[in-house]
Amino acid sequence: MDDQGLIVQFETIETRLDALIQICKDKDNQNKELIGRIEKLEEELRTKVEAEHRYAEEKALIRERVDQLLMRLGEITQVDSSPS
Repeated sequence: MDDQGLIVQFETIETRLDALIQICKDKDNQNKELIGRIEKLEEELRTKVEAEHRYAEEKALIRERVDQLLMRLGEITQVDSSPS
């Protein structure tokens, strides 16, 4: 092989290497974007889970208060309907 052929081969290798480096950089950027998106989605999920937990607690508290009011109402009704 002559010197010109070697130079052409090195230029071809260099071009391919530059393309591979660019592909790696692009994939790295895509990876960072996806990691950021995952973190955002995980935070949204945590927020929704916390809100759902608070809702369940509020629902249980409301249910407890309603039950207490119904018991009190039942007691009042029994007192009013008892023969005097």
